Amino acid sequence: MSSTLASSHFTPATMNSPATPPPASSTLFFTPPKPPHHLKCNYQPTNKSKTKTKIIHNFTNKIKTQKIQTLTDFNHLFMNMVSANELDLAYKFYSNLPHYNLSANNLTLSILINCYCKRNEPFEALKVLQHMIDNTFTNPNVKTFTQVINSFCRKGRLSDAYKVFDKMLELKCDPTINTYNCLLKGLCYVGRVEEAYELLVRLKTGDTDGLRPDVYSFTAVMDGFCKVGRTGEALELLDEAVEMGLEPSIVSYNTVFNGYFKEGRPLEGFGLLERMKERGCAPDCVSYSTLLHGLLQWGEVRAAVKVCNEMLELGFEVDERMMNTLLRGVCRRSRKEKELLKDAYQLFDEMSKRSCGVDPCGLELMIEAFCNGNEVDKAFVNLCEMVKLGLVPRVFTLSIVVRGLCLEGKIEEAMSVLVLVCRGRSEMFERVTFDVLINEMNRRGMVTHASCVYCVALKNGVIPLRKPR
Repeated sequence: MSSTLASSHFTPATMNSPATPPPASSTLFFTPPKPPHHLKCNYQPTNKSKTKTKIIHNFTNKIKTQKIQTLTDFNHLFMNMVSANELDLAYKFYSNLPHYNLSANNLTLSILINCYCKRNEPFEALKVLQHMIDNTFTNPNVKTFTQVINSFCRKGRLSDAYKVFDKMLELKCDPTINTYNCLLKGLCYVGRVEEAYELLVRLKTGDTDGLRPDVYSFTAVMDGFCKVGRTGEALELLDEAVEMGLEPSIVSYNTVFNGYFKEGRPLEGFGLLERMKERGCAPDCVSYSTLLHGLLQWGEVRAAVKVCNEMLELGFEVDERMMNTLLRGVCRRSRKEKELLKDAYQLFDEMSKRSCGVDPCGLELMIEAFCNGNEVDKAFVNLCEMVKLGLVPRVFTLSIVVRGLCLEGKIEEAMSVLVLVCRGRSEMFERVTFDVLINEMNRRGMVTHASCVYCVALKNGVIPLRKPR
């Protein structure tokens, strides 16, 4: 670095026209991927985008109206922009520092490093860090070093993270437990779980300048174990953390939940759920949702119903997609286990109360469940609603409803199904459906009606076995 650069404000390679092209991963102002065409047409500004626009407008007004006379004023506004994650605006504001006849100090460059780290650009942050070290600035503090280390770890660049860590020690800047936690997470992120565990052991034994691991240290290594199928060891670490007097967080427990499900052991999540409650750590919506998702993924329908009911009783929101998955699973299982029909009805009613959309497959399975439970009227109503929505029921669904209506002697309703959906589409009904209708009409002496149905069948290319008589 030149002496001129040291005495003026520091400007890293300009993002729009760099002297040497930076790697793609370190570009501050990037072009986001274009949304699909159909999304562009239907785009409506969300509350989040409106809030973001308002924040930018407020900062722009402050820049125009406020008189920035001192570096303190500049740093205060610069820090607020970075804290609000308005990183593009923050960098542009920093680039205008010479306009105010001001020069960057240690705090200014520390804020700039934070800006780059938030944008996941550790190499740009490292340039600023090295500039601070090489020139007359005060050495960066532990927070700044940790931010750069964490940024490298998030990209899986452990060798670069350790270089910064070594430089930190060389400058007599003592790391904090947060610094070590960043390294633990980074090691686990790239699959070096054994090294992460060894580092955790060093922390436990006080071999790191007396620093002791906190709950985040344990959680980081637990997550690493769970990702490589060693959930049992993760649970041992959880118990060890409790023995040390630490209180595991919701995240710690949710990490183990995920581990169980990845290993195909979702039912063990119930034991963990009870252990949480016993230790005074109330499961949150994420805990229950993770448990529910794992149970559904491995086909544990009965257990999933239990968890879903408990979530609803506690006032937690159940994801619409998961409710549909559960509804389909319960309906399919109810074909053999009739006692589950009640659960299917209750879940369907709950979804209706909450205005949750039922997908076409779930709706057809629900119609079948109504028929299997002798609730043919409800099956008929939902079938009509399905057709009104423009959905095309399967042949099996139409047939089972018509058959159920005929068995209960509700010929008019059965005929209305025929009129509603059979409009020149021979694929909509099978021969059995027409046979059921004709047979019931013959039994009731409704020969004219039976003849009409027979003609409709022939018109649609279906030849019934039953004939009007």
